[in-house]
Amino acid sequence: MKKLLLAGQAILGAGLIILSLQSCKNETKQEDPKEVAEDANEAKFDSIDSKEDDSEFLVDQAEINLAEIEIGKLAQTKSTNAEVKKFGKMLVDEHTKSASEVSALAKAKNFTLPTSLTEEGQEEYNKLNEKSGVDFDKKFADMMIDGHEKAIKKLEKAAKDANDQEVRTWASNNIAGLTAHLEHAKMLKQNLDKK
Repeated sequence: MKKLLLAGQAILGAGLIILSLQSCKNETKQEDPKEVAEDANEAKFDSIDSKEDDSEFLVDQAEINLAEIEIGKLAQTKSTNAEVKKFGKMLVDEHTKSASEVSALAKAKNFTLPTSLTEEGQEEYNKLNEKSGVDFDKKFADMMIDGHEKAIKKLEKAAKDANDQEVRTWASNNIAGLTAHLEHAKMLKQNLDKK
């Protein structure tokens, strides 16, 4: 009888341990907003590759806008350089406008977009936030050049290859604006490098 009671307690104990491990396992970390949006679009458009490609492009654009807005805000509050602050404000204004256009276009196409900064965007933001003074300004200018070069390539590709005419047109119409941002960032970098 005593052995049976001990065996029962051992089984009960093991069961409790398994349950507690399961509950720990279920505490998943927050998924990256970009991955959540891409997964949702994949599920919706799994059989329609053309829509999936266009949705990926708009997800990328939303990610870019979210990052540029946050980095622009950071530049306005953290920089001591008037030109960097001005560029930061322009980024916030322009990318907020772009974000609302992308959102409207995505809504019309039934695409899901990320609504908060992605893990990669947050990492970039954190790296910049660690800097101060002229180091901050130079890192900001470098990030703007690199980011806008990549964004322009994505726009050019979508303007040529997007399956949806409205997505192609939107991409095509936004190349000039981002090219102006890139040129502005390059001038900013030249002026900062003289310091």
